[in-house]
Amino acid sequence: MDRRLNQYRGRERARFGLHTFRSFKNPVFRIYFGGMLGQMLSMNMQMLARSLLIYTLTGSAAILGAMSFANAIPMLALSLFGGVIADRVQKKYVLLVGQAASAVVSLAVALSLTTGYLSAENPGSWWVLVATSVAQGTILGLMMPSRQAIVPEIVRDEEELMNAISLSTMGMNTLRLFAPAATGFLIAYVGFEAVYYVTTGSYLMAVIFISFLPLTSRITLSGGGAMADIKEGLAYLRKKVDILLVLGFGLVMVVLTMPYMLLMPVFALDVLGKGPEGMGILMSVSGAGAMAGSLVLASLPNKKRGMMLLGSGVLMGSALAAFAFSSIWPLSLALVVFVGLGQSGQMTLGNTLVQYYVDDEYRGRVMSIFFMQFGLTSFGAFAAGLLSEVVGIQVAIGSFALTLVGLSILAIIFLPRIRNLD
Repeated sequence: MDRRLNQYRGRERARFGLHTFRSFKNPVFRIYFGGMLGQMLSMNMQMLARSLLIYTLTGSAAILGAMSFANAIPMLALSLFGGVIADRVQKKYVLLVGQAASAVVSLAVALSLTTGYLSAENPGSWWVLVATSVAQGTILGLMMPSRQAIVPEIVRDEEELMNAISLSTMGMNTLRLFAPAATGFLIAYVGFEAVYYVTTGSYLMAVIFISFLPLTSRITLSGGGAMADIKEGLAYLRKKVDILLVLGFGLVMVVLTMPYMLLMPVFALDVLGKGPEGMGILMSVSGAGAMAGSLVLASLPNKKRGMMLLGSGVLMGSALAAFAFSSIWPLSLALVVFVGLGQSGQMTLGNTLVQYYVDDEYRGRVMSIFFMQFGLTSFGAFAAGLLSEVVGIQVAIGSFALTLVGLSILAIIFLPRIRNLD
């Protein structure tokens, strides 16, 4: 009896593993995944390096938040146009141009550091970081809707969609596990410029991968212009209440929680008394929790996804509130794992639900609105940075997180249209 039970459990574990990684059987998805890793490695390293560098140069949480704000403005202003591009142009070409342009921006910062222009000895030089943040926001606003909308064209089977998105999120979170810690040590022992040379090379690696990606959709040029296409997309979205609710809740989650990542230098240096290595370790541990969440979601059936999304809000808000008020290093490390777990649920489930219920011809434009959430993150970071100047970083982030907990509980009670989504 015990032998048969063990055999059954072994078969179930094998089936679980095959189900979890089944999208990797698709060779086109593997190419896409490789290109995505190149881009996300650069973005993870730059996010840490840029925020730590500007805080080191200025010592101001408000300026740190302002840099995020500068990144968000073009991202928000151009994201809808990026959605139109995604619905009208081959997405492969959009990704190629976007990755190449990102490499140029990264190289510009590296050269500014190498020549000594961007340094503490040149007090006003931090404008370079703000300017390149604007440039990067412009690129992301125009490119990211295509990167999001291409996934259903690669996997094609709607039932595979959550698995593919979960595995993509897992890849991003795996990089969050290793890249921040590696970046912190690289800064501490080599310097900031080394990070930017590595990110330039990583963007170029993404270009190579995407160049092998086959064309995944037809170009569908309409008779109207870009503004007409945007209005058509917004009119479509107004009729899709379920998608609007998911987008709205995702926006609330992102604005109230993501600022902690952009303001992590303040926690690492001032609250916990750690250096660049400590900041990298915190972000990597958060990535470990997010990676675990992605693996679990990749293995689950397409059931109760709306309820899991709302539950992710409660989990992330509670864990982030506790993290914000902690000044004990081991406790902060433990709490940030659960912050990453909730963040993974928000990213994966929100993305999956929107893509699952949207019609193909509007996918790019709707995903552009989904991506605008991450632009609004910078507005949240700017507000949190200003608030932290008055009440302190712990109260600022903690109050944001507790607000999310309350709103998530209210959504569970009063928004059955989200709660009942599969």
